[in-house]
Amino acid sequence: MSELLGLLPQLSISLDVRILLSALVVSIAVSVAALIRNRQSLRAPVDSVADLGAIFESPASLLPHLNELRIRVTSSLIAILAASVGAAFLAGTVLDVLAEPIGGLEKLQVIEVTESIRVYFLVSLTVGIILASPYVISQLWIFVAAGLKPEERRWFYLLFPFAIILFLTGVAFAFFVMLPVAVPFLTGFLGIRTVPRLQSYVEFVTGVLVWVGLSFEMPLIVYLLAKAKIITAGMLARGWRIAVVGIAILAAVITPTPDPINMGIVALPLLALYVLSIVLALFAR
Repeated sequence: MSELLGLLPQLSISLDVRILLSALVVSIAVSVAALIRNRQSLRAPVDSVADLGAIFESPASLLPHLNELRIRVTSSLIAILAASVGAAFLAGTVLDVLAEPIGGLEKLQVIEVTESIRVYFLVSLTVGIILASPYVISQLWIFVAAGLKPEERRWFYLLFPFAIILFLTGVAFAFFVMLPVAVPFLTGFLGIRTVPRLQSYVEFVTGVLVWVGLSFEMPLIVYLLAKAKIITAGMLARGWRIAVVGIAILAAVITPTPDPINMGIVALPLLALYVLSIVLALFAR
């Protein structure tokens, strides 16, 4: 263990990246603290006032819930604003990372006077939302948990970490495997040198990262549907042909290039996730 700790200072992690990771850890710690502080409401039985019939009989009973929602939304917006202000000091580092697949920011161009400023604030807001997301999710969970059954609350605690892991895996796959292949293909197609705009490039890269990350949530969605007895593992196994066609269409939509190589890079892990979904559906039933 001491030898492992001795290697940590030698890792090539910049100061800005360390600050971002520290901010994310702080956000997770604050969200856990918020859950602990509201543990009594999370353990409370299902609120019968949330029933639609009870609301029609007594509309005033809805006011405490609206006030609670206002508190949670306000707290979430304040957290996003604070995180965005902090992220503004690190937006340059984030832009450098996003520009790595194309070879750096010097490979991009700006053709509007205010384009750099727009991209700067867009990146700051995006990073701020990501950093504040654990706290925002905790606030939404505190509000939603009042209307859920105890076993449904346990599902959240069990599946939420897997949702984060799957999404981050999809983002990492898109950034380290897909974009290094797709971006050179697009910018060098037909031998014509392309110099993309900064704004369009950032929107393109972030869009690919988000959509590939969301597509990796497929096993979790299938598990929830199987748990709710909407689908079964047998249905998924018998419909594999339809699934292959659907995955091919999804890969074509996500993939920014028309060539089959990049489509295959996206489709193959999605097919593996489909097989994993069948296995999870078995466990769900």
